[in-house]
Amino acid sequence: MSKEEIEFIGKQVKDMYGTFIGKVVGTITDIDGSVQTVGVDCGSEGLRQIPFEQLVVQGAFVIFIPRWRLEAQRLLREKGLTLRRIRALIDIVSDNDDMKEDAELIHEKYKMKLLTLDESEKQIKEKLDHRLAELDSQLKSIRMLVFDAKLQYKSNEISDTKYESVKTQTVEIIEHIEHEKAEIVNIQHRISDLSVENVERTENPKEQLHSAAVSYLGKVETNPITEPTKTVAPIPGPAITNTTPPTQSQKPVAIGADGAEDSQDSDWLSRMSSQ
Repeated sequence: MSKEEIEFIGKQVKDMYGTFIGKVVGTITDIDGSVQTVGVDCGSEGLRQIPFEQLVVQGAFVIFIPRWRLEAQRLLREKGLTLRRIRALIDIVSDNDDMKEDAELIHEKYKMKLLTLDESEKQIKEKLDHRLAELDSQLKSIRMLVFDAKLQYKSNEISDTKYESVKTQTVEIIEHIEHEKAEIVNIQHRISDLSVENVERTENPKEQLHSAAVSYLGKVETNPITEPTKTVAPIPGPAITNTTPPTQSQKPVAIGADGAEDSQDSDWLSRMSSQ
């Protein structure tokens, strides 16, 4: 067991958004000494066994990382890399037609990988939607509590100090929830950006690979439009184009060159350090 793993024991645990979860009691290890799960005392919820990969030491605290975030990170890395390799493959073929037959086999391999990732993406999207629904339900509950506290204050059942205490504590909870909701929405947008890039999965690679290279790399701005012979007053300009605007299909993927998350995803670390 490493020094970092030992440091888990006795530390307070809170999630990435500042909410306290409990205290680390101990760990369960494998036969080789590696930590499998970390036991966290969650009060009335009892002892909770959390997978080791979902916890990280950050100063005086242990930070809990939600499972949905780890799965979304993995999807963004794998799908981002797969799409970049497909683009590189198409680029190679567009420069050298002699390599088309060799490239078809690899192209098929990555198409199958994308199909697998699409299934994972569907499941992750469902988890994100479910979590957003949970957070919205929590917000409604908090607003109801604050409103009832105001009623008690106005009816002289509680003092001004108690009412202010309720407002202060609920504001902090709402901030944590809004932080998590914002991050989920951000991840949803990044997954959607990758889905826009997900092309040429079901086409015949022998017939489409070369043409896909041209469009995928943005070398063709518009497709030629043939006006009908009986058209009296055709509409001029780009308004008649049948092509899809290139802003979505060529939008840069919001992950780094190595598939890692961009700098904004480290915002939670700065929040943790400031608390």
